[in-house]
Amino acid sequence: MTIDRAAASAAMAQARAAAGPLAARVFQYTDLIESTVKAAKQPGFTEAGWAGLEALIATDRFERIGNFRERMDWPQYRAMLTQWGTTTGFWSNFRRITEVGRLVFLELEEHNTPRGGEESVVNSLSLYEFDADGRLCHLDIYLQYLPPGTEPGWG
Repeated sequence: MTIDRAAASAAMAQARAAAGPLAARVFQYTDLIESTVKAAKQPGFTEAGWAGLEALIATDRFERIGNFRERMDWPQYRAMLTQWGTTTGFWSNFRRITEVGRLVFLELEEHNTPRGGEESVVNSLSLYEFDADGRLCHLDIYLQYLPPGTEPGWG
């Protein structure tokens, strides 16, 4: 079940207006992800296309922990983003964002459509950790998804 796009858009506009400095950076990050994924479909796209995103990241000490608990540094994450971005359509519905100290929690409903495949929808919680300079140094990803052919519920 997806959430109402108009309600999600209104909630995001309200959250952007009230965002603290790090939550505003997370909005900038997510905007760059979505725009770069669109740009990645153009011929000749390379890892250099992530330069806007890279400007927000402490690349020398960045670590991403993915949905399978895999660890990636910035070069590994950039390579994964390039592979994903060039082969997958992506958009998201906003749910909520919370900034606490140097941490920002972002909840989304994510829609991914691999080239030639069917759309998948997951609920995500991403935890962004920033350094004292306001650069992203750590990212944790948590996902909820339904296996194909199942319905939401209690079992």
